[in-house]
Amino acid sequence: MAAVNSDRTVVIVDYGAGNLRSVARAVAHAGYEPLVTARPELIEDAWSLIVPGVGAAEDTMTNLTAGGFVEPIRDYIASGRPFLGVCMGMQALFDLSEEGGQHECLGVLPGKIVRFPEGLIVPHMGWNTVHIDPAHPVFEGIPDDGYFYFVHSYHAEPNDPTIVIGTTEYDGGRFPSVVGRDNMIATQFHPEKSGLNGLRFYANFIRLARERGSIAPEHAAAGA
Repeated sequence: MAAVNSDRTVVIVDYGAGNLRSVARAVAHAGYEPLVTARPELIEDAWSLIVPGVGAAEDTMTNLTAGGFVEPIRDYIASGRPFLGVCMGMQALFDLSEEGGQHECLGVLPGKIVRFPEGLIVPHMGWNTVHIDPAHPVFEGIPDDGYFYFVHSYHAEPNDPTIVIGTTEYDGGRFPSVVGRDNMIATQFHPEKSGLNGLRFYANFIRLARERGSIAPEHAAAGA
């Protein structure tokens, strides 16, 4: 097994629900070695961390708790190291999810996960555009309003609008499709299923994490 603190190793959390092979292939495509692990103690020495995910909020939080990942993920994010959450890995960052009831999540970002309004076709599935505002270095070289792949029936409703990095239009309304702050970024879409745009996204995330230890915009990192 690759050393966690190797400068070529990217840690991917395996809690029983995620597009792990696709994410691992995207990391390998960027020239790094993916370390898919169900061992929460390995997070402590990681220099970058990816939490992917598919499924429902209740199952996600049950599996993260049962696997012993909740506190290590919170501690990792609090340490200021680069973090990427994907789909359920994004939704789990908020205070709670209304999917299938009321489910407490990681509480890293203020807000909740809500269902699309009645009348909209769910899941929102397929290719859609992502509008980035403000600019973010993880999207360097990716056209604004570029296409990414989505599969979801619930979306984030943040309490703090400043954490919204990207938005997507669906049937006349807009929802946050990229959120983050400091050294953390998370997407509702699946970059690993999003062709060249998604591969560039992963490559940018890893390169920034490795080369400068920060994925934040330089003006934000300088002011931290």
